Amino acid sequence: MARYRTALPQLHGDVFLTDGGIETSLIFDQGLDLPLFAAYPLLDTEEGRAALDRYLGPFVEIARTHGTGFVIETPTWRANADWGAQLGHDASELDRLNRLAVSVAETTRESAGLAAPVLISGLIGPRGDGYVPGDLMSAQEAAEYHGAQVATFADTEADLVTAITMTNVPEAIGIVTAAAERDMPVVIGFTVETDGRLPSGESLAAAITAVDVATEGWAAYYMVNCAHPTHFVDALDPSAHWTARIRSVRANASMMSHDELNEAEELDSGDPIDLAARYLALRELLPHINVVGGCCGTDHHHVAAIASALAPVGG
Repeated sequence: MARYRTALPQLHGDVFLTDGGIETSLIFDQGLDLPLFAAYPLLDTEEGRAALDRYLGPFVEIARTHGTGFVIETPTWRANADWGAQLGHDASELDRLNRLAVSVAETTRESAGLAAPVLISGLIGPRGDGYVPGDLMSAQEAAEYHGAQVATFADTEADLVTAITMTNVPEAIGIVTAAAERDMPVVIGFTVETDGRLPSGESLAAAITAVDVATEGWAAYYMVNCAHPTHFVDALDPSAHWTARIRSVRANASMMSHDELNEAEELDSGDPIDLAARYLALRELLPHINVVGGCCGTDHHHVAAIASALAPVGG
């Protein structure tokens, strides 16, 4: 039985950490080849699992140092039907690999030995590109498409599912609907362009409100990810109801736009100290933001700086 599925501890305000930009770290720091930017195939080999352990270990140690909770995100951002087909994995194989991801996370949780809660989150990515909406599904189509991965996670020890780099509202509604049908807690992470709007054009306010209205507020909370804080801070109104639904930030280290990041030949890892200061400013603006990590270009150095800012040792 899942440990925290019926009562998510991060809803009570304590700081929880998660990891950083796993794909960029594995590619640029460990020198791995990740076809289609997919990390989940690494689960299938001893060497691949060792690489994932090397990646995640420092983040767990940061949580231990700062006495925070931790959310283990499975490396399954690309583990859905369309991307899986390109990588040679059919529905049966994807089900097996998503289950294996949770099993590996269980082992990590048991070995971590943290005093604070450690949750397992089944990670879901977009059907298409993480930066470009592409051909939009209807909410019903999205519920059917992503329902397979949600159903797999619901049948494991995962405490929740988290969908990141969501570029449009119907896909987000579909994922929340699929989670609600399986009584599964879900977090929606929207990505935004440099103007603070989703790649599909909606404002964060409109997107969060639309998903909540369509799903009767089933999402546990919302996240902003894969964008630098300067891209969205001006869109946040601390007096608005919709901003109270944002509890998590997983920002990019780079101030580049998505188009610029796509064209960049070298990793832009930004400034961890500056990024941490911006997280602190976000938390001062919206004090309920308490689940934090990084996205593209970030590694454990960035998350360590963020933890020092938000959960100083002895603070």
